[in-house]
Amino acid sequence: MAAVHGDVRSPPGDPVEDALRRGEGAFRSVRMSDAEQTDAVQGSVHWMPVKSLYISTLTLVALFGGPVFCTWGALALFLVTTAVTVCLGHSLGMHRRLIHRAYECPLLLERLFVYLGTLVGMAGPLGMIRQHDLRDWAQRKPACHPFLAHRAPILRDGFWQLHCELRLRHPPALTLEHRIRADRFYRFIERTWMLQQLPWVIWGIAARIAASVTGHWLVGYFAHNAGPRSWHIQGAGVQGYNVPRCGLITMGEAWHNNHHAFPGSARLGLKPGETDPGWWVLMLLARLGLVWGIRTPETLPPRVALIALGS
Repeated sequence: MAAVHGDVRSPPGDPVEDALRRGEGAFRSVRMSDAEQTDAVQGSVHWMPVKSLYISTLTLVALFGGPVFCTWGALALFLVTTAVTVCLGHSLGMHRRLIHRAYECPLLLERLFVYLGTLVGMAGPLGMIRQHDLRDWAQRKPACHPFLAHRAPILRDGFWQLHCELRLRHPPALTLEHRIRADRFYRFIERTWMLQQLPWVIWGIAARIAASVTGHWLVGYFAHNAGPRSWHIQGAGVQGYNVPRCGLITMGEAWHNNHHAFPGSARLGLKPGETDPGWWVLMLLARLGLVWGIRTPETLPPRVALIALGS
């Protein structure tokens, strides 16, 4: 029988849906398909005018308008909306739920979290899946383009990630599960995600998006270049690193070495002291009966290429 997700039905035999449900995203890129010529290295970086104008305008508004219109209320609005959209939206909604299916929840709650993730200002839900899964697919290869590995010098990488896109010469094919590609709500916010940022222009939107998007890139840069590691992935051309001082403000996303090791895990901070606010919120939601089927490293399929490193 087809699984029912609100007004979207997943037909039986949907290979992506079935693979995600089994937790296979922990050791392979389930949405990306290789062909004979597929290549993660050959490609070119292109400037994206709309994307560049979008983030540049918001950053300039925040930098020049923020100090002029700064009040305690505006600062509180910035802190609260940033925390809510990054934790519930980006970390729990877009990343741990929509992309990795690391837990189960009602469709209405999923849509709420994904919408909050859209307000972070990086992309719509389909765009976030495409960006994440392409990078994840490439980083598991023995070698990949510097854009996907964050291997360019920091200023160039910042310009690339915030203002450009990579066009691979022979990219993999992306196959979305039916329940996402057929969801009218997700298709709508995918088309209109830049227009969702309307009220509280400076501190509620410009400053929040500028900080969230720039911070996401900066943490991603360090998380792929240097830092402590507990795990090594044999055969992967790019390893993940933890960024310990950013565990709290990233809602746990800074424990990137842990995430490379266990992509399907809803828990990112695995050791004592590895702060993971997203996990705390998820545990609260579980106690309220709003989420279930939460995946952790202990419940994921074993990964042969994973090697535990010394402390």
